[in-house]
Amino acid sequence: MIELRHLYKSFDDKDVLRDINADFYDGKTNLIIGQSGSGKTVLIKNIVGLLNPEQGEILYDGRDFVKMSKRERVLIRREMGMIFQSAALFDSMSVLENVMFPLDMFSDMNSSDRVARARFCLERVNLKGAEQKFPGELSGGMQKRVAIARAIALNPKYLFCDEPNSGLDPKTSLVIDELIHDITTEYSMTTIINTHDMNSVIGIGENIIFICDGRKEWQGCKDEIMTSTNEKLNSFIFASDLAKKIKEANT
Repeated sequence: MIELRHLYKSFDDKDVLRDINADFYDGKTNLIIGQSGSGKTVLIKNIVGLLNPEQGEILYDGRDFVKMSKRERVLIRREMGMIFQSAALFDSMSVLENVMFPLDMFSDMNSSDRVARARFCLERVNLKGAEQKFPGELSGGMQKRVAIARAIALNPKYLFCDEPNSGLDPKTSLVIDELIHDITTEYSMTTIINTHDMNSVIGIGENIIFICDGRKEWQGCKDEIMTSTNEKLNSFIFASDLAKKIKEANT
């Protein structure tokens, strides 16, 4: 579980995050949503330690990440997995080598065990047989699945996903959403997904944090979002005519 308590972040005296309090639960897909410039990207960068807040606490299972020493932060980062928006695979490495990369860097496993673990992770994301291919030979959806396999190679407690469906068609996006959800449940990870994909919100939004103008405006699940009376949330979620019709059909 990750807890945020009274988190503040500013740039050049401009407040970007203001008194954020939020909980992200084990074994659930926790989504951060909000329009561009709302502060959601800055929020996730603070959570993973790419930025440091001016005030507040970031608690990883009760451990305050903000107050940790550099050595302690290194140790906790080994408990994190990351899925980047562009997949961020190494073009010169095979699929197997990409998945093995974090194992080669941070694991004490011997070579044969690292290979076995990488193969297991590829099988888990339904990519058995693609080990010797290179990223350029894969579709966008397959590249994202390789990125997921790499992210879970070290068996992380915390999984962070930055727009995992970016650039994918709706059908492939659904596959990626279901895969992330299933892995989160199976391994009881604390998964945090930064997204603007409303299909993801409605499909796997078990715990949703809505950020607006640097503040947490709303927190709830995908079922509650349909009946929310929060005007800012409704303005964001149901901006299109189609979304409005969906809301009307569910109220």
